[in-house]
Amino acid sequence: MWNVELHCHTYWSSDSLASPAALLRVCRQRGIDRLAVTDHNTLRGALEAAALAPERFIVGEEILTTEGELLGYFMTVEIPAGLSPQETIDRLRRQGAVISVSHPYDYARQGAWREEVLRPLLPQLDALETFNARTYSAGPNARAAALARHGGLPGLAGSDAHAPFEVGRALTLLEPFHDAESFRRVLASARLVTRRSPAWVHLISRYAVLRKRLGWRAPNL
Repeated sequence: MWNVELHCHTYWSSDSLASPAALLRVCRQRGIDRLAVTDHNTLRGALEAAALAPERFIVGEEILTTEGELLGYFMTVEIPAGLSPQETIDRLRRQGAVISVSHPYDYARQGAWREEVLRPLLPQLDALETFNARTYSAGPNARAAALARHGGLPGLAGSDAHAPFEVGRALTLLEPFHDAESFRRVLASARLVTRRSPAWVHLISRYAVLRKRLGWRAPNL
């Protein structure tokens, strides 16, 4: 089984300062076989990472729709924020991407879903993030797991890492895969490694936002 990190941000997200090179070092140190870069509303971090190590990184995006956030994996075309959930799903499907939902019930953060909106979309999804290491309590993850069971969807785990030290806090153990279709096939046998991050990790995101407002720029920004 591979150790797979399915939710991670780089400095292309407004609330992260992590470089793709730093993420690659952590993967090698911690035995993480595949890592999905899922920056907010952009593919730029994922493409930069894939250029460094195409065999290690999955090109993804965390997309803010008019209702909540979706996760796309094995993407080739960037999708902007602010589209309807259905339009976003349609665009992901047209490029053959695998579709999940990030922290659907974490109402302490942007991107949570109203259940009456999300439930009708379940047949069009490939999975749900049922464990996010950055939730403030266990409740949102438990509700997400119950929804996945209701919809017959695989549950995935992600660290939602915004700094390199967070990478691998939560992992999804999967059989080897090489593209979107093989990834989709192995999701049913996923096993989750679930460790919540301490609440203070959110201060890292706030610090990153502040640094960028004060003029911080990464080499590729």
